[in-house]
Amino acid sequence: MRYFLPPFLYLLLITTLPAQDRITGRPWATRSEVIAQNGMVCTSHPLANQAAIDILKKGGNAMDAAIAANACLGLMEPTGCGIGGDLFAIVWEAKTGKLYGLNASGRSPQSLKLSYFREKGLKSIPSYGPLPVTVPGCVDGWFSLHQRFGKLSMAANLQPAIQYAETGFPVTELIAYYLQASARRFGSYPNFNDTYTLGGKALEKGDVFRNPALASTYRMLAEKGRDAFYKGPIARSIAAFIKEQGGFLSEADLAAHRSEWVEPVSVNYRGYDVWELPPNGQGIAALQMLNILEGYSFKPEDFGTARHIHLFTEAKKLVFEDRARYYADPEFAKIPVKELLDKSYAARRRALIQPDRAATQVLAGDPFANNTIYLTVADAEGNMVSLIQSNYRGMGSGMVPPGLGFMLHDRGELFSLDSTHANAYAPGKRPFHTIIPAFITKDGQPFLSFGVMGGDFQPLGHVQIVMNLVDFGMNIQEAGDAPRIDHQGGNSDPTGISTGAGQILLESGYDYETIRQLMQMGHKVGYGLGGYGGYQAIRWDAKRKVYFGASESRKDGGAVGY
Repeated sequence: MRYFLPPFLYLLLITTLPAQDRITGRPWATRSEVIAQNGMVCTSHPLANQAAIDILKKGGNAMDAAIAANACLGLMEPTGCGIGGDLFAIVWEAKTGKLYGLNASGRSPQSLKLSYFREKGLKSIPSYGPLPVTVPGCVDGWFSLHQRFGKLSMAANLQPAIQYAETGFPVTELIAYYLQASARRFGSYPNFNDTYTLGGKALEKGDVFRNPALASTYRMLAEKGRDAFYKGPIARSIAAFIKEQGGFLSEADLAAHRSEWVEPVSVNYRGYDVWELPPNGQGIAALQMLNILEGYSFKPEDFGTARHIHLFTEAKKLVFEDRARYYADPEFAKIPVKELLDKSYAARRRALIQPDRAATQVLAGDPFANNTIYLTVADAEGNMVSLIQSNYRGMGSGMVPPGLGFMLHDRGELFSLDSTHANAYAPGKRPFHTIIPAFITKDGQPFLSFGVMGGDFQPLGHVQIVMNLVDFGMNIQEAGDAPRIDHQGGNSDPTGISTGAGQILLESGYDYETIRQLMQMGHKVGYGLGGYGGYQAIRWDAKRKVYFGASESRKDGGAVGY
């Protein structure tokens, strides 16, 4: 016998049931955690996982394996990352028992002035083309990590990616989808089709893709080091191409680049120390949100309730106004990081939240009175790496220098053109950054290396993972698989421009009664597709001496241990 339901009831039914019955775990959990003793790799591509595991088995450490994985991802997932972009990392070194932060983001061209944009009548920096291109920091980030922590040679770490670039690899389902979208956007840009299509035809799932130009670039880095990129033939090619396209990035800009080792910052959330990097990234937004939410109590059964979603969203609104006003390059602006993370400041901001009503307008506080890949690796010595790397806006600017095999990022788009803004464009300045790695320690020992991809969503994703683990009692795979909450608009963005009326965007899995309650509180509620980020995590179990790995079920990758 067949039963027919009204369309809206059928939609509600299929969006709230799990994909299949599971004997253990939460209904939405896609799989069990991966557990291993000697090492763990979690990335968004299976072949990158295997390359990194091979590096660990050859005697490399977590930092070597992270470089190998990132190099593979720049080849295999060019829609999210590559050596044309920037990098940030948090490293737990077992020998010293200490966290280290690396800011490998690049600076704006010295010859490009704020007045140029005004003369051209631009209200914002374009998303594509040569103008948003800043110095790519990824390669220097790799070599900085390797110089300080690496065990194997850089040639050994880059060899898996070189081999795949020369011999080819099958394109995965999700990356094929994004490559097809990128081909529609960038097909008319110089060198794109030669690099990222098969004779002008967009790549499809299962197509074997080769990138001999990137293999040659990687080989040059392996043989001649980071200076080949910033002072040698690669730098000359980049600078000449950008000048030809009407841009400003020069050989001198590339030669002057340097990464910076920074001290991670933290807040304590119910006994767990959550660590982020300080600005010019947006990591402290997650810490500010956690400080506000710590003033409320949550039980495991509170997950997904209207109260949970409402308080989370209201905390985000408050923090993102601070983000828009204060976060910038600390070399150019005084950023009150200590004050923004103060518990008393969080209490003052928390007092502005109405328990049963959505705020329609929020302002930045006064603490004185902003697609990507993420990967994490752990090794047998106890070292752990939390690394995030991006070209911004998926593949980046559309600028593909000839013969190099990669696209340059467009991170400079995030500068403000308001000269009074902390994130105002200036020569030699690092833009506001969305990509943020994270780490959690407990009682001074490593607990979790994790990250969530997805532009402005990243601090929201970090907070949800922490709450899912600490407040709602999930394991690390469940914490990533649980349906997510996004909130878009309703705030000023890092360029100082209002993003209009705000809206909660919920993944499938929340019941209609919850949605109705949120609407009654004054929230606008909708759905999104693909905007909820990607996640990887490794947890260290100090008692059992084993690693637990989890990977984003919304992407193509996984967790692999040995």
